[in-house]
Amino acid sequence: MEYGIQLPVQSQSTIYAEPWEAGAGPGDLVEVARAADRAGFAYIAACDHVAIPRRLASAMSTVWYDPVATLAHLAAVTERVRLLSHVAVVGLRHPLLTAKQYATLDHLSGGRLILGVGAGHVQEEFEALGVDFAGRGAVLDESIDALRKALGPDEFPEHHGKLYDFADLGQRPRPAQPHVPVWVGGSSPPAARRAALKGDGWLPQGDPRDRLPSQIERIRRLRAQAGLQGPFTVGAIAEPLYVGAPTWDTGRRTLSGPPDELAESLRAYRAMGVDQIQVRFRSRDRAELVDQISAFGADIAPYL
Repeated sequence: MEYGIQLPVQSQSTIYAEPWEAGAGPGDLVEVARAADRAGFAYIAACDHVAIPRRLASAMSTVWYDPVATLAHLAAVTERVRLLSHVAVVGLRHPLLTAKQYATLDHLSGGRLILGVGAGHVQEEFEALGVDFAGRGAVLDESIDALRKALGPDEFPEHHGKLYDFADLGQRPRPAQPHVPVWVGGSSPPAARRAALKGDGWLPQGDPRDRLPSQIERIRRLRAQAGLQGPFTVGAIAEPLYVGAPTWDTGRRTLSGPPDELAESLRAYRAMGVDQIQVRFRSRDRAELVDQISAFGADIAPYL
């Protein structure tokens, strides 16, 4: 079972950001990304929002780094860790624009991109950019189809759909990967169905453990009914973690303790059919977070 991390600092929703992140910046992002690279993490991830309406700013904050710029910056200071958009709201942009950005990122990073996509949820963001919010599911469905073509091997990709129509328009550089994996985010029935039928993987939205088995079984069933074969990566977001015995209040949901106990708890995800878990560590500063990442890689990962 692989493990990845949603980067701190680059998105600062009050749901998960630690207090120290408010004063952090690019240097902290670089050090955390390098620590994850050294510790064997499968990916580092960045979120996507263009603009946050005032009514949501107190909860979501307005700190949302651009995922393409952020992941490209971190690609240059890491060696092997993959680069995941978790998730890119691709319906906000024309697929050719999205393809240009992410193909360049994959090219520059030597083929390390995983394109995570989602429908989005902030209505004002869609309205400001002139995109239909109510129809965002259909927009995402066609965007995935168009991106499959635009991120494929052809210099002149071609797509003819209801919303997007393009041909005879060349884009280079092409992605370094012959096939850029597309992971679909979201836990609603339409999102899970979209992941099953259009994705190479599924990124659930924090489903609790007791909901995951039925969700995974439904996705497997939908793929089988559609005759879809080949690799498919099932993800999960683990509870907040603290490796060792904390000397401060890490919250009631946080899993803490010795490495073997934490590993035993996390292996339960694998038994459900999960292929990769996204982990988030409680921390009071960057140094503690880097220590937690290192301890996870050294002491817990071997048990996984």
